[in-house]
Amino acid sequence: MTIKRTWSALAGAALLLAACDFTDDALIPSLTGESPSGGDRVVIPASAAERNPQPTLSGAPPQLGQNNFQPDGVTAGQSTGTEVGRRVERLRGDLGRLQTNIGSGNQVLQELRGQTITNANTYQRLVGDIQARLQVGTTPGNPNLVAGWTQAQSTLDQISDGVGQMNSLSNNVADSSSLAAFILESVRATYGLTGAIDEDHRQLAILEDEVNRTVVLIDRLLNELSEDVSRQTNYVGRERSNLTVLSLAVKNGELFGTSLANRAFATAGPARSGAPNPVANLANRRPLVVIRFDRPNVPYQEPLFTAASEALNRRPGAFFDIVSIVPQQGTPAQVALSANQSRRNAEQVLQTLIQMGLPSDRLSLSSTSSSDVGSNEVHIYVR
Repeated sequence: MTIKRTWSALAGAALLLAACDFTDDALIPSLTGESPSGGDRVVIPASAAERNPQPTLSGAPPQLGQNNFQPDGVTAGQSTGTEVGRRVERLRGDLGRLQTNIGSGNQVLQELRGQTITNANTYQRLVGDIQARLQVGTTPGNPNLVAGWTQAQSTLDQISDGVGQMNSLSNNVADSSSLAAFILESVRATYGLTGAIDEDHRQLAILEDEVNRTVVLIDRLLNELSEDVSRQTNYVGRERSNLTVLSLAVKNGELFGTSLANRAFATAGPARSGAPNPVANLANRRPLVVIRFDRPNVPYQEPLFTAASEALNRRPGAFFDIVSIVPQQGTPAQVALSANQSRRNAEQVLQTLIQMGLPSDRLSLSSTSSSDVGSNEVHIYVR
């Protein structure tokens, strides 16, 4: 039976009240709204994502440049019969070939932009269809959604290939920029040659203006290409993280939010050295999440995602310590079996957080035992 879920953090916690408790440390208020210090009640306003009736995983694709970089052409000139005139003709030919290359590059750019827009629209439609189905609830691992996800990944790969082609085009245009600078320098040096007539200098002045306009055109083309490549690269990277989260959502038949990696790397600093032992002084630490594995298939993923998202919103550089708690009950054999199961549960939680987009170097895994618990538990602490 499919269970429809909401995006409210409180509603998500309520669904698992019997199996999954949420608390936190001194900097992260509990989801019940109670102050960790036991003082006045703290009201946590709903986030923008929680207020959104139609949350989305995928952001809108970035705007591509709109300009067309077609050179104006080269003005023809009459032969003057002088050595300077013949040099002007050679330089005019060099500029013509350069502009032909720029025109061809411009055509490639416009085609790449068209393909990228088409692929981006297809990708957005595929992801939107998957999200819409997940929002109303579906079966875990729905093969139709798996096929849609695979197609979305393939389409994103095509967008990435387009970015690579834009980058190659940018390198070619950079070579053309160097050639344009050389032609301009040669034109200016030609003014100093002896044996020229007035018509030679008149044609040189026209050629110089056209080379200058070509140089400006190439600079604008390079700038726009650089911006397109940068924006599209960031977009593809972000969407790859979001597809990882979407894959987990399809696997579980329920919708999560954007990748935790997008929050974790927002202002995260380097990993701290000499970090405290995760299992040391647990009595003095308040867990962010307590997951009780007191029944099969505990559906902890969505409340875990909500709690981790809230923690990263408040502390983007947070690290997460995952501790399996083994109950000290029964015979030694039963305790040993329980310890193995508890460690597997903790590893499952760790893999879930990684699939949600949290970097593995921000997670630690450890185990301890306690006589105060009646079933296997996994505690997640924030530091």
